Amino acid sequence: MPPSTDKTIDLAAMSAPTVMRTVGTRGARYRHRVGGAGVVGVRIAVAGATGYAGGELLRLLAAHPDVELTAVTGHSSAGARVGDVHPNLRSVAGLTIAPTEPRSLAGADLVFLALPHGESGALAAQLPDDVKVVDLGADHRLLDAEAWARYYGGAYAGAWTYGLPEIAGQRARIAASTKVAAAGCYATAITLALAPLIASGIASPDDVVVVAASGTSGAGRSAKAHLLGSEVMGDVSVYKVGAHQHVPEIKQASGARTLSMTPMLAPMPRGILATCTLKPASPTSVDAVAEVLRAAYGNEPFVHVLTGGASPRTAATAGSNSCHLKAHVDTDSGRIIVVSALDNLGKGAAGQALQCANLMLGLPESTGLAIDGVAP
Repeated sequence: MPPSTDKTIDLAAMSAPTVMRTVGTRGARYRHRVGGAGVVGVRIAVAGATGYAGGELLRLLAAHPDVELTAVTGHSSAGARVGDVHPNLRSVAGLTIAPTEPRSLAGADLVFLALPHGESGALAAQLPDDVKVVDLGADHRLLDAEAWARYYGGAYAGAWTYGLPEIAGQRARIAASTKVAAAGCYATAITLALAPLIASGIASPDDVVVVAASGTSGAGRSAKAHLLGSEVMGDVSVYKVGAHQHVPEIKQASGARTLSMTPMLAPMPRGILATCTLKPASPTSVDAVAEVLRAAYGNEPFVHVLTGGASPRTAATAGSNSCHLKAHVDTDSGRIIVVSALDNLGKGAAGQALQCANLMLGLPESTGLAIDGVAP
């Protein structure tokens, strides 16, 4: 084994008494105080902090015991304070929002990119190679450049390590990476339902059908006429039927070969409920399907396979990093049905990104993340 090249970097002047924690990273260790006044942790910057996903990320980071939020950026809100844009975030309300450019992010140990699809690739390319980056957008998720061109268009930025820790083997890859593309919201809800069943052989990878409803925050914070309250409330509608941009990502991550997806817009601010239907390889039972899911996720802190009469509900996952799954077998067709629910801003975006960052920084994976939802 070659000698270690790790070095220790003091991020805070030490004063006694203090408790020290060493956070392992690739090639360096960030040493910081835990608890007490003047706590300094791993330096974090958030680009695109004024959107819904960016705001949720700020909320999680503000309560994280091992990080120091050093920079937040935005576009039209540059120069404003966080509290002006996110009035719920009182603990970081006084931070000034800087322009989204590389110099605003300088000095951070890890940068989150919470930018619209197609915008993070160019910014990421201007960041130093040794800076860890987690991209919440789609720019670095797809391995296939043709799929990017077909579903997104624009310049292809290349693929990074895919950020969904619960996929078999992916946790170690994320921990060893400096650049991670966090999985998308629909992709997370659907892949967690499909992947173990396809990998185990109990379900066919062909002719997968998904109908999934999302809250309005999934469409971003920009003003759009069809997202006005008077348009959304009291209504459920479909959009991008058979052509949603998460389809190639879901196929890539889950092992599905053909997939038909119908997304729906539901009159709620946050949450995803996905009904995923698969053909069984041979006649099967609810117990057999549920056992495959339990075998895959039994030790996972954030994926919960429900039993008995409980069903996944978006409200039960609100504010958490959890995904709830429930197995069924259709009485008439014999098809496997898995219902999946999560918070699109939690496990579907900011929580997922922070979970990946914890792994990249050598921290306990669940640090700063909630398993339990907020109710009512």
